[in-house]
Amino acid sequence: MKNIAVLMGGYSSEKDISMKSGKVISKYLNKDLYQVYEIVISEQSWSYTSADGEVHEIDKNDFSITINDNKVIFDCCYNTIHGTPGENGLLQAYLELIGLPQTSCDSYQSAITFNKRDCIAVLKPWGITTAQSVYLNQSQEVDVNLIVDRVGLPCFVKANRSGSSYGVSKVYQIEHLPAALDVAFAVDNEIIIESFLDGIEVSVGVYKKDGTIIALPPTEIVSENDFFDYEAKYQGKSQEITPARISERMTVAVQELSKRIYELLNCKGIARADFIFHQGTPHFIEINTNPGMSEESIVPKQVEASNQSLTDFLTDIIEETLN
Repeated sequence: MKNIAVLMGGYSSEKDISMKSGKVISKYLNKDLYQVYEIVISEQSWSYTSADGEVHEIDKNDFSITINDNKVIFDCCYNTIHGTPGENGLLQAYLELIGLPQTSCDSYQSAITFNKRDCIAVLKPWGITTAQSVYLNQSQEVDVNLIVDRVGLPCFVKANRSGSSYGVSKVYQIEHLPAALDVAFAVDNEIIIESFLDGIEVSVGVYKKDGTIIALPPTEIVSENDFFDYEAKYQGKSQEITPARISERMTVAVQELSKRIYELLNCKGIARADFIFHQGTPHFIEINTNPGMSEESIVPKQVEASNQSLTDFLTDIIEETLN
């Protein structure tokens, strides 16, 4: 049997969501094929807690643990850390250095995809349609009039390097823009301000199996709140309808676009691309390369809608990583 380390936790505000994702991964991994170890990554320690409650610290020289004088070497890491260090390339770079395969993007690709500004900059020359946007660093002087001239109102203010809708505000009036900037800068010292796109919001899971890029059935997101914020994502304040209530033509278009973006960015494992159909055209919002895998998350629902079990799906992800 192969030893699989399920990495969860992390250093960011998304750590609790990552823990939920990791528990689901551990639950559904095929126990006939894999010996599963839940590895919690925190700023204080990297560790595995065995069934008897004993804590075993990771030896960072080779990412191993020792249990009853037996050294456990891992064949693969299932990386389900949202945010830093597991989604922005830091942990990937370490695992690459020691030669340990992991299921998400490589370090360079992870750094690009986690940075909304850089990801859009990479994709735009390839004709990928996005919202109008303005980028700010915390040290810059801010002219709210120039921002509104560029993106209009309402607009979205977002932390540039964050997920799970942390640091996001929808701004309707120019006098509310400075407060929204403060909210975003409290999460990240880089922010992105985007024009509001009116339309149907959809999300598409994409992965690779036997070298072929596959798109899952799209999910339509209908938030009860003003937008798909943290409460809508994780506290039941939204409808997530899979498959999305869009035409076959729109479905094919957004699936093909998702696969193209996955290929352009040279992604690995499971990623989830988010779009808004604005005036009939899918506008790219962002891509999550370690998407949520909790019971409430979108990708497991898409897997179910594709008539496959989550266990078989996770096996495909790990075997593709090992090949």
